[in-house]
Amino acid sequence: MARIDRIAEPWGTRTPYGPGEDWPVRVDTFLQEGITPRDVDRWVPTASILHSNGDGMDIAVKDGRMVGVRGAAGDRINRGRLDPKDLYAWQAGASPDRLTRPLVRRNGTLVETDWDTAMDAVVRRSRELLDEQGSGAFGFYTSGQLFLEEYYTLTTIARAGIGTNHLDGNTRLCTATAAAALKESFGCDGQPGTYADIDHADVIALFGHNVAATQTVLWMRMLDRLAGPDPPRVICVDPRSTPVARMAAVHLAPRPGTNVALMNGLLHEIISAGRIDRDYVDAHAVGYEELERRVREYPPGRVAEICDVPEELIRRAAGLLGGAERLVSTVLQGFYQSHQATAAAVQVNNLHLIRGMLGRPGCGVLQMNGQPTAQNTRECGADGDLPGFRNWANDDHVADLARIWNVEPERIPHHAPPTHAMQIFRFAEQGSIRLLWISGTNPAVSMPDLARIRSVLAQERLFLVVQDIFPTETTELADVVLPAAAWGEKTGTFTNTDRTVHLSEKAVEPPGEARPDLEIFLDYAGRMGFTGRDGTPLVGWTGPESAFRAWQECSRGRPCDYTGLSYERLRGAGGVQWPCDRDHPDGTERLYSGGRFWAAPEYCESFGRDLVTGAPVEEVEYRSLNPSGKAVIKSAGYLPPHEAPDELRPFHLITGRTVHHFHTRTKTARAPQLRDAAPEVWVEMSAADAEAHDMREGDLAEVSSPRGVVHAEVRVTGIRSGVLFLPFHYGYWDLPAGAARTRAANELTITDWDPASKQPLFKTGVATLRLLERGGGPASADRAGEAGPARSRTATADEEPR
Repeated sequence: MARIDRIAEPWGTRTPYGPGEDWPVRVDTFLQEGITPRDVDRWVPTASILHSNGDGMDIAVKDGRMVGVRGAAGDRINRGRLDPKDLYAWQAGASPDRLTRPLVRRNGTLVETDWDTAMDAVVRRSRELLDEQGSGAFGFYTSGQLFLEEYYTLTTIARAGIGTNHLDGNTRLCTATAAAALKESFGCDGQPGTYADIDHADVIALFGHNVAATQTVLWMRMLDRLAGPDPPRVICVDPRSTPVARMAAVHLAPRPGTNVALMNGLLHEIISAGRIDRDYVDAHAVGYEELERRVREYPPGRVAEICDVPEELIRRAAGLLGGAERLVSTVLQGFYQSHQATAAAVQVNNLHLIRGMLGRPGCGVLQMNGQPTAQNTRECGADGDLPGFRNWANDDHVADLARIWNVEPERIPHHAPPTHAMQIFRFAEQGSIRLLWISGTNPAVSMPDLARIRSVLAQERLFLVVQDIFPTETTELADVVLPAAAWGEKTGTFTNTDRTVHLSEKAVEPPGEARPDLEIFLDYAGRMGFTGRDGTPLVGWTGPESAFRAWQECSRGRPCDYTGLSYERLRGAGGVQWPCDRDHPDGTERLYSGGRFWAAPEYCESFGRDLVTGAPVEEVEYRSLNPSGKAVIKSAGYLPPHEAPDELRPFHLITGRTVHHFHTRTKTARAPQLRDAAPEVWVEMSAADAEAHDMREGDLAEVSSPRGVVHAEVRVTGIRSGVLFLPFHYGYWDLPAGAARTRAANELTITDWDPASKQPLFKTGVATLRLLERGGGPASADRAGEAGPARSRTATADEEPR
């Protein structure tokens, strides 16, 4: 059994394999010092909730407390491997600053209280607002880290109990464009591909996706293919020199905000070379002729000028994409959080449609998620859409949901598009939303333009309820704080990016009076007395398993059908992919085999939007375009970003993740190995820019935009010149008392969003920087997975090949 420093080597050792072979098992284990496997009382099955990969794992329990984790050898996602966050972040659950009792604000100060007092305050204000203003006074903003059962309960309460249209998740920040792009092309959400496609691909294209940091175990799978016989060729689109870029056959580093132009140029070359499956297109898609006309305007020479990318690299990338026999493409925040987000992501779908590369081994597209349960947010309707991928613009779908919930259709708001997160905060700013309930997220660090967000949340007229496991920058502003149970302290299911459902079992008791999120929502529903049209309780379930059964009925007959699953079936299953029903009793590995899509007008989740304006497509227009439910090929022209560098602010500013942290570090920074690996924010810049601005590695710089400033340590990397990168994880909760340093990247980001997906654009702002003080040498934060080799942190874990 090898002992590996998994901070210095985040991806561990290689287990090479070839095309069509099974990915070998390698079990990663980390136990507290002094604990051996034979000391463990029991191993409790779960999956990771610190990224969207969905790694299957077991929690080691001794004397009623967590003492370690190991990868699940039989899991289809990870075959026993674990991300560094999986290995170490579970320790945060025992942090001494856990929220363990409810808090209420009295005379401007949060003080501890009991659950009855806290919930009575929430219910009293809820009833007042229902009487005074009606359902439009309520907003709900949730997470990408709760369980399916909790999202479905929250959606039922918000939609059919309160009757508000103002419900969204922080998945709006990370995965809204994934859902929007899938709906535009295929009529419905749901990933066409599967992680197992990596085992068969001869070309892997990553569009704005630093998989080495965001889905670390998936990168291990790619690395093992690259180390084996007949490896795939990798194409990377990213302005940074990431580990993915360094392994790529072709690395395209476009100017931020030009992804649509780049994709049009690649499609131009593929179509011009005749590398399309015309029979597939004619049989299974509509809209090809418009795409062909559009991309004629984007020859490589023009695209090279727009994107500032060598023309030869564009041709080389197009040659690989056009010549692939088995192509896998992944997409993430480099596209989703950038200018023309949905339009760019849709062009990746178009690439697979015109090449006929869907529904076969090694032929799939993964519009990736950023958070562990983002898929559940979307399918359960907690992202604003209707549960079960129902179409809010289809009266029959609304009526079917009303039947399931036992309410009148008019009770479910559906006469306008759902309110997205950015609009929810705007309504709160304007005063029409008077109660905002935030669960499992920290918008006072994660939202763009933080000065504005803080001012919104701090308003006296806004009644702010925050439900979380730790004190955060957001709980500090709340009127009521509800202490929640963490992962491992409750039971529920969650679904990863490639539609794999896992059951997470309760391993230990939550501390103090903390309660599972599901229990909190059920308590609220009971106290509010929500009922159906016959007077029976609206929310009829009482715990996780009965909530799951209620969700199964809601999913019946819809694309995300769970009716073939159960808690018993999921125990020890190693993950099952939906749809899982009578016709697919073992789950469904790939969607759209044989060119069959969920795009029929009477069945589809969405009629689509205009990619430039975001205006909804009307049903009659969609029926005219696509009466038989084929895939839709949609084109778009390039438009310049709204904010461009100038003499005053000469840099493009982009933000993103790092391998050792998640979201706003509320869990990962409470694990010593992860905290020490990347303790402080940094700013990346190119060597040429560093020289031009007299900056050196380790210097402290002030980065500023029209919205604010951030103080960050300089890293000189292979990022393209003219671009600055800041990780967005760093806030203020762990700064020493009285420290005045500004370090949240979102102090700088712009209030702007994609017109189709409504996802905020964190990668199209501008900035400048100046030297604050000279540093003492290399940047202190660990550089594994970012810009060079890491220093050892002696955070060892066991790796056992099998």
